[in-house]
Amino acid sequence: MSKTIGYMRVSSVDQNEERQRIELTRAGVKPANIYMDKQSGKDFYRPSYEKMISELKQGDLLYVLSIDRLGRNYEEIQNQWRILTKEIGIDICVIDMPLLDTRNGKDLMGTFIADLVLQILSFVAQTERENIKTRQQQGIDAAKKRGVRFGRPQKKMPQNFEIIVKKWEHKELSLEEVIYQCSISKSTFYRRLRKIRMRKK
Repeated sequence: MSKTIGYMRVSSVDQNEERQRIELTRAGVKPANIYMDKQSGKDFYRPSYEKMISELKQGDLLYVLSIDRLGRNYEEIQNQWRILTKEIGIDICVIDMPLLDTRNGKDLMGTFIADLVLQILSFVAQTERENIKTRQQQGIDAAKKRGVRFGRPQKKMPQNFEIIVKKWEHKELSLEEVIYQCSISKSTFYRRLRKIRMRKK
């Protein structure tokens, strides 16, 4: 028996999680049949998506809010669409774009229109993502020029840090004693040590 499922993908700081859930529920997807992945912007690891793929059967219906939920870029969206519709044999409905509903227009013309719309939308999704990254980088560059610093503030070293280092080099202090006196981690100590040695070259 075929089933209706939904997939939603959100970043750890995404604000549209609730909208996706509402739209999937409104489309008739039961809460128990909604798969969701939360991820950072740095990776695309999708355990729930992989689980969903393994459980899909021919004739099932998948709802997604927008086409970019299927992939990060043009090629990946196209590939996932092919796997889902051609290899597994399910129907897909993209809520934000009614033309992308494989239940409609199963004839040659309908398939052609759906494929054409898919290519255009996946290209637009990738282009918009690249534009966002470009704007973000431009914002970061502009902020750096204004003197804005990013990342954690640098740990302040004690004024006698170089004296402490010399004592450590002469084995007058153990590494544990150095770390305790400076209130830093081992990695921070070695990083600052490298800077001192490079400065003296």
